[in-house]
Amino acid sequence: MSKVKEIVDKVKKLINHFGQRVIARFPVLKKVGHLLQMLSPSRYIGILDWYIIKKFIGTYIYAILLIISIAIVFDFNENLSKFTQYHAPWRAIIFDYYANFVPYYSNLFSPLFVFIAVIFFTSKLAGNSEIISMMAAGVSIRRLMRPYMISCVLIAGLTFYLNSFVIPHGTVIRQNFESLYRNSKKNTSAENVQLFVAKNTTAYIQHYDDQYKRGYGFSLVKTKNKKIVSHMTAMEIQYDTVADTKYHWKVSNWKIRTLKGLKEHIQSGASKDTVLLMEPTDLVYSKGQQETFTSPELLNYISKQTSRGSGNVVQYEVEFHKRIAMSFSSFILTIIGLSLSSRKRKGGMGLYLGIGLALSFGYIMLQTVSATFAIKDDTPPILAAWIPNIIFAIIAYFCYRHAPS
Repeated sequence: MSKVKEIVDKVKKLINHFGQRVIARFPVLKKVGHLLQMLSPSRYIGILDWYIIKKFIGTYIYAILLIISIAIVFDFNENLSKFTQYHAPWRAIIFDYYANFVPYYSNLFSPLFVFIAVIFFTSKLAGNSEIISMMAAGVSIRRLMRPYMISCVLIAGLTFYLNSFVIPHGTVIRQNFESLYRNSKKNTSAENVQLFVAKNTTAYIQHYDDQYKRGYGFSLVKTKNKKIVSHMTAMEIQYDTVADTKYHWKVSNWKIRTLKGLKEHIQSGASKDTVLLMEPTDLVYSKGQQETFTSPELLNYISKQTSRGSGNVVQYEVEFHKRIAMSFSSFILTIIGLSLSSRKRKGGMGLYLGIGLALSFGYIMLQTVSATFAIKDDTPPILAAWIPNIIFAIIAYFCYRHAPS
């Protein structure tokens, strides 16, 4: 054993000697080493931080599993008769419905789970006099908040990623399942649709059937200097679903009137392929459609509709900003929860859990109400999405000011 130890010591000396020679030859490596040392997580995350982060994340996951499990049991019990009536296969129930049910509702009630987790384990720390011991050792409430904020960064990042990319695809699958096996009828038609498809170009469809991607009573009007220069009409318009690119349509029994001053030129035909900057998703709106778009798709849709002059994009703008605002809710609710539950009280954690539930449900309800303000009362979408965060940030500030020091 002594020989092995001698060999190990010699190897260490050689490595240190070689490292010092390399650093002496390339001084920039020393600066890189100092930079990496400053960026190292171990410099900012100590034993106390890891202890609280594990407690926070563990309690958060436990709260999700507990409450979502109960929700699944109640939902299954409520929908069992419909699943049986419409002969829903077990594979579709598990993988199409509940596999997308869990992330959707877990993310929707994420503020509730964050608040419950913070209140629950922080109250236990305070009840066991652990927080008193930390503060007696010189740990301030500001320093104690560091591991909580690190945990919130992880939760906020996960929340934003799920909201922006994962849940929209799952929502489409879940809605298709509900339309097949729960008799949840989707809107598959539209009447009297009018939209801008290009600058100074307006399309009108009297009736559109999304199931067959076909419209009836189509007209296309082009204007210049507020005067009509071209008017196209067609009995039917059919979207080309097999085309290599988007926006391909086929019109039947068409007629084009071209106006040049007092002269008029008329063309007609039985069938004609054309390119129009509109898609079936632009024609039929179903409730909650904005939830089926990823964040990049939402931006593209908003930009496209705005360039057409359409004003029916408020709910899409609210949805986009709400996804960002909701990610920051974990920070605000964590500050409130920590400030309320870090003091040791005789009553235990029951009062804090009640306050936590009330505030969390208040936050979720305020999100819904503020979105309605934007759609009905012309409130700016970004303000409507951030109203809950602004109000609760003020509450968090006063709670933090009165937290035990």
